[in-house]
Amino acid sequence: MSTRTFLTRLIAAAFLPLAAAATLNAHAKQPPVETVKSVELDRYVGKWYEIANYPMFFQRKCVGDTTAQYASLPDGKVSVVNRCRTEKGEFDEAEGEATVVKGSGNAKLEVTFFKPFSGDYWIIGLDPQYRWAVVGAPNRKYLWILSRTPSLPADQLKLALDAARAQGYTLEELRYTPQEGKTSEPANGS
Repeated sequence: MSTRTFLTRLIAAAFLPLAAAATLNAHAKQPPVETVKSVELDRYVGKWYEIANYPMFFQRKCVGDTTAQYASLPDGKVSVVNRCRTEKGEFDEAEGEATVVKGSGNAKLEVTFFKPFSGDYWIIGLDPQYRWAVVGAPNRKYLWILSRTPSLPADQLKLALDAARAQGYTLEELRYTPQEGKTSEPANGS
């Protein structure tokens, strides 16, 4: 190895930790995730189709036709039924319930499928006509793009993706969900 190659590698090795620290520092400096100001639960309940998501362990068997059905319960909670088609062509279903976080304008919910464990369900983007919703978590590890229809027109998908991006979510991790054999994946990779 030449002296020049050795020095180049030595300099690169010295700067690599600095570059990694700068990347971590930039991520740490992101502003906190914010929800929409308020959600009318009576308009939000009903059936939603998953357009895209961050791949999650608990959805590992899902290959398409993923939906979420929400219904208001008499005690003020919301029932949750998530359903998806598996590789075997069967449907897998999980039932749970959500509790609205007080003072959140109904935009923050705690969802549980296995008591006593719960997870954050924050509505961080919502179409004024409730045609689509963007759901995430304060740690940015979860992201779902939901629609009232099995596919989302390109202009509406762009608005939903822009809402996620504005909250600091990276869209490279997003996996598009086939619904009835079709996806809403943008042609230009937005």
